[in-house]
Amino acid sequence: MNTLSLYPRRIEPRIAEALLDTPVVLLVGPRQAGKTTLVRQIAEQGLRYVTLDDELMLLSAREDPVGMVRSLDRAVIDEVQRAPQLLLAIKKSVDEDRRPGRFLLTGSANLMAMLVLADSLAGRMETLSLLPLSQSEIEGRAANWIDNVFAGRILKTAAPALGDDLVERVLRGGYPEAISRPSVKRRVAWARQYIAAITQRDVRDVAGIGKLDQLPRFLRALAQTAGQMCNYTQLGGQVGLDGKTASRYVGVFEQMYLLKRIDVWARNRLNRVVKTPKLQFIDSGLLAMLMDLGSAEVQQDRGRFGNVLETFVFGELLKHASTAEGDYQLMYYRDADKVEVDLVIENAVGELVGVEVKAAATVKDSDLRGLRKLASIAGDQFKMGVLLYDGTETVPLGDGLWAAPLSSLWGV
Repeated sequence: MNTLSLYPRRIEPRIAEALLDTPVVLLVGPRQAGKTTLVRQIAEQGLRYVTLDDELMLLSAREDPVGMVRSLDRAVIDEVQRAPQLLLAIKKSVDEDRRPGRFLLTGSANLMAMLVLADSLAGRMETLSLLPLSQSEIEGRAANWIDNVFAGRILKTAAPALGDDLVERVLRGGYPEAISRPSVKRRVAWARQYIAAITQRDVRDVAGIGKLDQLPRFLRALAQTAGQMCNYTQLGGQVGLDGKTASRYVGVFEQMYLLKRIDVWARNRLNRVVKTPKLQFIDSGLLAMLMDLGSAEVQQDRGRFGNVLETFVFGELLKHASTAEGDYQLMYYRDADKVEVDLVIENAVGELVGVEVKAAATVKDSDLRGLRKLASIAGDQFKMGVLLYDGTETVPLGDGLWAAPLSSLWGV
């Protein structure tokens, strides 16, 4: 049985909704996050399924995109980034026939970042994201953590994941194939193959980069700086790249949904806030592999695990944001005094929730310094501050601040 069919995906109702009133729906996300499995299931409801991983279909899409699109009435086209010229043909077809639900496309690269296509389907297409499995999807839970905290509620967790159980979840990550593998050794083997495929094949498809041999080394260098502010010149220098090239490579990895640049939260009057974005990986399992971090290394060096745990929480919140009822942006806070908050979630009206991540089971008053600073600056915009920790109790800590188990992220 396909691993993914075991897990209902929270984005599925969104896709169904979009197909009812939009001619083209694009489902984006990293390779092997489960897009193909999901759209194949949707295709069974009366859409033709075409994949551009099929060499003949790819040839047709590249050589005669208009003819190929003309031959399709309603269709799923998988891995459309392999033949970007198809989008212009789809635009022409949709302009002639604006029926909703005509095309469901998938891409494992960010098509909107490809300059030639940036506006070709504007107003005709809705874009949705499918990321690797969230812990909520793995556990079969439907509640959305972000929607709930903005409503003033922290999700309850019946059986908290603590200690070694939490470490195991973090190191495993959310890719369906990794989760299905029976041992750590097999998961690491899959992750290595995955990174090799992306850096050797997919990057060539998307970016036309020449020096592919430097990409794996540069990606490992980036892994060491996960959750930190990025200095491209310094990072590039480690593998013989100039700052401009390093910045471009980061952009390519972002297009491939391996990592994301997170902007700093600031109000205009905050001149002291440092404006450098932070780099964060999307999947903690891939990051752990790139860092050579296994459970034995975690026992010896909790500091390195703290960085991967922050990535894990970022990934979970990113997944919740992609399926939430509200519209949310993930940022971080850091000022000139180096006071930080790991994640700041902002809703459409500018209200904020601050999230601090702590790998320990004990909470100290000093752990709340960043959240208190953010609350004082944000004023009435500040809805709640949550310190996520490796414990069991959800407790108020005064002034809208709470400590909550990390496993409340997949609570009910």
